[in-house]
Amino acid sequence: MSTPRIRLRALEPGDLDIVVRWENDPKNWPVTSTYIPFSRHLLKEYVEAEKDIYRDKQFRFVIELTENNAAVGFIDLFDVDAVHQRAGVGILIGEYGERGKGYAHEALMELIQHCRSILLLRSIYCNILCENTASVQLFERCGFKINGKKENWFRTSSGWSDEYFLQLEL
Repeated sequence: MSTPRIRLRALEPGDLDIVVRWENDPKNWPVTSTYIPFSRHLLKEYVEAEKDIYRDKQFRFVIELTENNAAVGFIDLFDVDAVHQRAGVGILIGEYGERGKGYAHEALMELIQHCRSILLLRSIYCNILCENTASVQLFERCGFKINGKKENWFRTSSGWSDEYFLQLEL
């Protein structure tokens, strides 16, 4: 899965340092529901484990630049449900300097096509904090519709935040 600028690929053992850095960055925790850092050992086991999207009900793709093979982020499928033909989607551009360059949009469009034509899913969805307007706009540009709002759903250091549920019928 690729565009002229990015490719989506599976995690490799050589990605461990990036996984440790991005997963343990407290600035990313509000969107990953992480509250304490992961040990390097635990993340090493995760990176090296054999992955099966139907057994594990999830799969993480690395978003990599085609020009230099540099990883800039992750795009995940989670809660993969083969019976109901749906999955959740999450995306993180972990390299701060690469945000706002359209890589997330390209990765999401590639993943949508993969879900439609290879995984044969019927629907994909995501949950986004309402104040994360950049992410809401990204998913809406890719065809997702806001189907609900969970009020006072996510606790932050500054209070409670609402969360949108967005869905795309494939």
